Amino acid sequence: MANLATELRQKSWTKGAHLISTDASLIPIPDLIRIFDSPDIYWATSLPAPAMRAMLDNSLSFGLYELAADPPRALLGFARCITDFTTFLYLTDVWVSPACRGTGLGSWLVSCVREVAGQMPHLRRSMLVTGDWERSVPYYQRLMDMELVDSQPGKGVAVMTAKGRGHPNYGKDVVGEGWVLPET
Repeated sequence: MANLATELRQKSWTKGAHLISTDASLIPIPDLIRIFDSPDIYWATSLPAPAMRAMLDNSLSFGLYELAADPPRALLGFARCITDFTTFLYLTDVWVSPACRGTGLGSWLVSCVREVAGQMPHLRRSMLVTGDWERSVPYYQRLMDMELVDSQPGKGVAVMTAKGRGHPNYGKDVVGEGWVLPET
């Protein structure tokens, strides 16, 4: 039986005319460099092509593609997880083409990330950092059950985490550890 990292790097989903795959070899490096050089990725800049390939190979990367397109498929969305495939997952570099925003494809992409995180039985914590309080914080709260950690809403960056099945307090409503629970 393949190990979990190998298995999770071979996942794919289809929905209508679109494909999401964790096969990093499908991600066209020139497209990714162009995306990282765009104003859409305000938190990072591109790297030389060999470094971009290494970044993908050392992460769990999700690519969103149009099935009807002739190869090479255009990259319509991207998400990257830095993980040990056992106890920790850091979600970063989430991007969806401006032409696809508002279509539900981004939510589907993030839902696929959540599904994969759910397949890590010893996952203690997943986390992300965002500076977009208006859109991203409620979005990740809704789609990934993320909670704010030691953040003041609307100030600075939002550090968010979600406990995995391997966390000792998974499934419990526990206040502590610096957690700030959202008001209901």
